[in-house]
Formats: sequence, C-alpha cells, structure tokens
Amino acid sequence: MARGVLTDEVKKVSEELFGYEFNKTQLRLLPYMMYTLMDCENLKREHINQEDKVELEKWEDAKEIYSPMEHFMISSSFYDAMCKILKIAYCGDALIKE
Repeated sequence: MARGVLTDEVKKVSEELFGYEFNKTQLRLLPYMMYTLMDCENLKREHINQEDKVELEKWEDAKEIYSPMEHFMISSSFYDAMCKILKIAYCGDALIKE
C-alpha cells in the first residue's frame, strides 16, 4: 500500500472518529502536525497554504486544536484519533501483525 493515500479505510475510520470523511488536505496535514507537536513547535506559516489554513480553522473552531501558529495545542481526543489515522495511512504495511 502506498503511504499517505486517502483510501476507503482512511475515509471510513475518519468518519467514525471525527464524524466526517477526511479529504487529502486534512490527511496531508496530520504528519506535519504530529512532527511539530513532538518537537514542541508551532506550525510555520511558510509551510501552510490557503487550503491548509481553511482546514486548521475548522479544527480550531471545533476546539480540537488551539493556536497552531502561536502556541500549538490539541485536544487529547484529537491526538488519539490523529494517531489512528496516521497508523492506517502511513504505517499499514510496516506494522507487525498481532
């Protein structure tokens, strides 16, 4: 499976976890968001395009993320859901079958 592809499984799981199917922009933002969180950084304006800003504003309005450009924080439930989506979309073939 190709990494970072918006598959039917990703759409299904995002619907279950977030209440809507992810689009490509949302899926593409997650690894960058995870990277910046792990490094205790904020999202950098030069790495964000207009489509990204629209999606970030939706998540901020829903109180899932806070101030991504100034003091980036996310809700615990958003973090957990983000990890599940990233696992499916980016790590699927690399996971040891249990």
